[in-house]
Amino acid sequence: MKNYIALTLGMFILILMSCNSNKREGQAQVLVFSKTMGYKHASIPTGLEAIQKLGSENGFLVDTTKNAAVFNDEDLKKYSAIIFLSTTGNILDAKQEAAFERYIQSGGGFVGVHAATDTEYDWGWYGKLVGAYFDSHPAGTPEADFVIKEKNFAATNMFTDSIWHRADELYNFKKLNPDVKVLMTVDESTYKGGKNGEHHPMSWYHEYDGGRAFYTALGHTKESFSEELFLKHLLGGIQYAIGDNEVLDYSKVISQIPPDSDRFTKVPLSVGGFFEPTEMAILPNNDILISQRRGEIMLYKAATEELSQVGFLDVYHKTLNTPNVNAEEGLMGLQRDPDFEKNHWIYVYYSPTGDKWVNRLSRFKFESDVFDMASEQIILEVDSQREICCHTAGSIAFGPDNMLYLSTGDNSTPFNEKGAKYTNKGYAPLNDLEGKEQYDARRSSGNTNDLRGKILRIKVNEDGSYSIPEGNLFPEGTAKTRPEIFTMGHRNPYRISVDPKKGYVYWGDVGPDARIDSMETRGPRGYDEMNQAREAGNFGWPLFVADNKPYRSYNYATGESGEAFDPEKPINDSRNNTGLRVLPKAMPAYGFYPYVASQEFPQIGTGGRNAMAGPVYYSDLYNGPNALPEYYDGKVLVYDWIRGWMMAVSLFPNGEFNKMEPFADEIKLNNLIDMEVGTDGRVYLLEYGSGWFSKNDDAALSYIEYNGGNRPPLIEKLVVDKTSGPLPLAVKARVLAKDREQDAMHYVWDLGNGETKETTKPEIAYTYEEPGDYFISVSVVDKKEASAKSEAVNLVVGNSRPQLSIEISGGDEKLFTPGVPVKYSVSVTDPDTSDIDENNIFVSVDYLESLDEASMSLGHQEVSAAVTGKALTMALDCKTCHKEKEKSVGPMYKDVAEKYKNDKKAMNYLQKKIISGGSGVWGEVTMPAHPNLTKDEARQISAYILSLANTGMKKKSLPASGSIDPNPPKGNTVMVITASYTDNGEVNVKPLTGSKSVVLKAKAKSK
Repeated sequence: MKNYIALTLGMFILILMSCNSNKREGQAQVLVFSKTMGYKHASIPTGLEAIQKLGSENGFLVDTTKNAAVFNDEDLKKYSAIIFLSTTGNILDAKQEAAFERYIQSGGGFVGVHAATDTEYDWGWYGKLVGAYFDSHPAGTPEADFVIKEKNFAATNMFTDSIWHRADELYNFKKLNPDVKVLMTVDESTYKGGKNGEHHPMSWYHEYDGGRAFYTALGHTKESFSEELFLKHLLGGIQYAIGDNEVLDYSKVISQIPPDSDRFTKVPLSVGGFFEPTEMAILPNNDILISQRRGEIMLYKAATEELSQVGFLDVYHKTLNTPNVNAEEGLMGLQRDPDFEKNHWIYVYYSPTGDKWVNRLSRFKFESDVFDMASEQIILEVDSQREICCHTAGSIAFGPDNMLYLSTGDNSTPFNEKGAKYTNKGYAPLNDLEGKEQYDARRSSGNTNDLRGKILRIKVNEDGSYSIPEGNLFPEGTAKTRPEIFTMGHRNPYRISVDPKKGYVYWGDVGPDARIDSMETRGPRGYDEMNQAREAGNFGWPLFVADNKPYRSYNYATGESGEAFDPEKPINDSRNNTGLRVLPKAMPAYGFYPYVASQEFPQIGTGGRNAMAGPVYYSDLYNGPNALPEYYDGKVLVYDWIRGWMMAVSLFPNGEFNKMEPFADEIKLNNLIDMEVGTDGRVYLLEYGSGWFSKNDDAALSYIEYNGGNRPPLIEKLVVDKTSGPLPLAVKARVLAKDREQDAMHYVWDLGNGETKETTKPEIAYTYEEPGDYFISVSVVDKKEASAKSEAVNLVVGNSRPQLSIEISGGDEKLFTPGVPVKYSVSVTDPDTSDIDENNIFVSVDYLESLDEASMSLGHQEVSAAVTGKALTMALDCKTCHKEKEKSVGPMYKDVAEKYKNDKKAMNYLQKKIISGGSGVWGEVTMPAHPNLTKDEARQISAYILSLANTGMKKKSLPASGSIDPNPPKGNTVMVITASYTDNGEVNVKPLTGSKSVVLKAKAKSK
């Protein structure tokens, strides 16, 4: 019997041990993280000391850090709980956020103290974990009654009374997570400034996404961390977060780490050949059709890599009778039919010329690269008020069941009416005075009986007619409504997309221009919006913006402000309204941002705004090696036309916004106007270019290439010890490079003279025996044969760069006094000759506000470039066809200068001509190419040519020696004297320029 009892007891102990086999060895360990990107609480050091003391007294180890780099799988694994101690702002990047999500999903614990709710506003997952976001607080640290709601919990079981009276900073909250278990509330009747009402939580806990979370809003003051009850309250929360101190189980993890930014590159397909591109359609064979606002339809052929025009629509694209107004109409949208391979339909949205003021949705046949203009089927027309600016939208997209979606703008003028006493001032356009229709968006966006300022949804029938699908905003037959409307209340939803699986609609809405809030008179400042419609709805404009921030009614005859509009029951009482007076309730945007920094979305920066929506990505819908990784499945790609960023938006399973993170952020964009996914899984980019209403050299069609495997080495720079000198010229070169996969590298050197050499070390020594102009470069190759090539360094062999010195005499060499002469003398030494051509010395003086080496004597540099350019020109074959002021087989340089002297793009144009060559501009003689010239050398030659024009602005050199009477503009305290000298080169060797600058600071005035 004893043996049986012993055996049973032993088995019971083994069972207990096996049940707790995941428990970590040794003491629990927690990490206190106190990084701040906003307000920094003075109580943080005291809090760190208090938590470390709690750990030493209660058997857990405490590490502390402000370094977010610790947020990675390997470092976080050792902690049983992470404590955010009064963190503020965005403190983690996308990879660190993912690592923290993985930590919690694997069973980790979290404690948030006080300002932890003033953190990561644009990360919905974190908001749910911490339980709420800070909204505001009354001034100071008022005393109040805290009500204990649950006493059987480690953080509250020390309280013998249900009321805890104390002083602290008392947070009001927004976006409270309804699933948390509240431990403590605050009684708002015991202080002033509470905004959460009868149920105002101040401490809570819950299990979330596989882990445990505790939060207390207390702990603003230093005194809190010496308060016995508060420390016991905090200790209980930490112990809850530690739990059973189990080893984390990363097999339960769902979140993935985002790929490195340098795995994405932009591959250009066609650059510089577009004139105001608007939207593209990627065909099943990867050919791409592009619409241009002025009516052209362009075709990029994937097989031949050629761009050509295949169609033209005669469109209204500029005002005819109203000067100084930029009409935005034209050819605005283009998309292919989902069944294009069978029916060859291409849909366009355009503004036909003529007396009928409409924007038209039509479709045309496109087959065998022929855009059949005679095949047009008119599907739908939208009335438009012309001869005004602005807001057309015009994006076309298809969703599930081949539903066609079309975005339309509010067709309203955002600018102030000239001569009017009361105007919009950048707020909502609500002017319904007679004759002011263009200043009233309630006639369009807020009008249920008008197709402007909407996203329309229709089903196009085989014969070109259309039917209304179920689920649009207004059922067919509803009085004073248009059944085509899916969503309303838009300003300029310029680019839209539809989730191909879920049917959710996404768009960016370009917002109004007011810079500041005027909530008591007009309403909120301007915001751009990022929107999602999971069902039909009213998105508010012009009565609301952003997250339903309301505008006020306004009397444009008297300047009197009325009541703020109610998002639950919007009223459109404009005299221009032909639709329903009571509108559907307003839906908020999921993302929104003003011109200035945004608290809610800080990572999207500041400046101009043009929010756009790209596609929703699903890797299983596409084939091809360039498909994005599974990480992007279900994410929405969004971008901003002006700010030049792309972001990936993550959603919760119910479709709600979770977070937004940079996407391919090392790619430089030139006003991205459309983004589409091809059948090969590539993300294609259409860039409008950097100038408004113009043909831009940087307008382009490209795609994003993703490299999920081995990456080539990264080259930081190539360093050559000498770049000029007499024969023989011995040089040493070294390259600074690294391999991201830590592979061994070897180096292939191109010495520019036909020779290549390979080394296993990142350096080489070589002697040039023949005179000439050489370009040395190196290719760095890893063990998998991936390579990167450096920029080439120009070596001039057989000519040495001149050396200059500037001597200051008769005073302080480092200081100047306005009006007191400064004597200087420039001397030039040419290692190759004692014959110095004084005509090639150029001396200038410049004045600066401060000592900024990057901007010193810019004016001098341009003139110096002209001097250098002349010497270069004389050394090249250019002199056989061109003379400075004499006729030859080519134009004289002076005539070229006169022709282009007022052309802002002349410098770039001439640079390209000099390098690439050409013919036909000045006659039949072909201008040879000079591919070995660097861009800087071509710029210098162009500067020389353009300097010959009589612009009245030519800058003359000061004498090589003389005196300067300092006369700086007001506020300028730095004088820079710069000298340059260009030698005449040698036989078969180009000329070189040397330069020298001296800096003198203004002498401080005696007191």
